[in-house]
Amino acid sequence: MFKKKRKTEESPQSNEAITDQKAPTDATQAGKAPLLSHLLALRHVLIVSFIAVAVAFFLVFYLCIDPLMAWITEPIASRGISIIYTAMSEALVTKFKVALIAACILASPVIIYEVWRFIEPALYPNEKRTVSIVFFIALFLFLAGVTFCYFAVYTLAVEFFLVAGDNLATPMLSLDKYVGFLFGFIVPFGIAFQLPVALYLTTRMGFTSYTMLATKRKYVILGIFVFAAILTPPDVVSQLALGIPMLLLFEIGLQVCRLTRPRHRE
Repeated sequence: MFKKKRKTEESPQSNEAITDQKAPTDATQAGKAPLLSHLLALRHVLIVSFIAVAVAFFLVFYLCIDPLMAWITEPIASRGISIIYTAMSEALVTKFKVALIAACILASPVIIYEVWRFIEPALYPNEKRTVSIVFFIALFLFLAGVTFCYFAVYTLAVEFFLVAGDNLATPMLSLDKYVGFLFGFIVPFGIAFQLPVALYLTTRMGFTSYTMLATKRKYVILGIFVFAAILTPPDVVSQLALGIPMLLLFEIGLQVCRLTRPRHRE
């Protein structure tokens, strides 16, 4: 009886010890649950995006890669210049690159939708509205920059380079280098056209203000042309072609900053 009574007296203490051991385990599992759900959601985003890009890649490569390559090389072919390739695999690899870039563009609505579904639960209603507006403005400016570059600047730059080498040497342009030059020329314009969005975000976060940017305008102008010189090929025409639109975009962004209040002041 004494042994039974002792066991009965010790049982509450043992139950408390077991409960204390279980409590940290339950808290750890509860902490891991949100992280696991986020990782699973991120995996879903990556899988769906990869499938969308893969499907678009096969469609582009097998259905419209030849017309796409003809459209890309048209600024050179229209001037009677033939494009060559200097390696056995250069033409095929270049087609793969172009098809992959086109596939990413075609699959971008799916990618954007999946990314939005991933970040939407973490945003407040007013933040969802602001993020969606800023995102679509940034997308529009990027497409506007790429379109402006290809139709208004790139053809002039090609003409400038060909005239500069006229009567000096015969142009023999490699396909891979030409495609790399094309995308290296137009993509910086799309990035540079994000300047108003960048100014809005920095002003919104309190890093910049209208007064600060207006008083340091001359330094900003110098920085714009240095930025244009870094992003564009080493010639004056392309640097001016990017620097001047960036100046106009800076003035537009400056007026946006005038109407923007920093978040900490609200």
